[in-house]
Amino acid sequence: MEDLIKTTAKFIIMIGAIMILMGLIFLFISSLDLNIANFKLKKLPGDILIKKDNFTFFFPITTSIIISILLTLILNVIAKILGKH
Repeated sequence: MEDLIKTTAKFIIMIGAIMILMGLIFLFISSLDLNIANFKLKKLPGDILIKKDNFTFFFPITTSIIISILLTLILNVIAKILGKH
């Protein structure tokens, strides 16, 4: 039980460190004065868009798959660097 608590504590600390790093990256990017605030992913082929009279449904399935693949690759690289994989 004590190992579970230590592992959970380390995990929470790692998530906090990642969030601080992401915040610093966003701060750095915002200080560059780039015009990325208006950046939007375009509608990719495979994304579902249904427009009816008073109803619009958009499900970005292709975009979700691409983001999932990128996050998987990034997390696998991080795991290899940390020696967990």
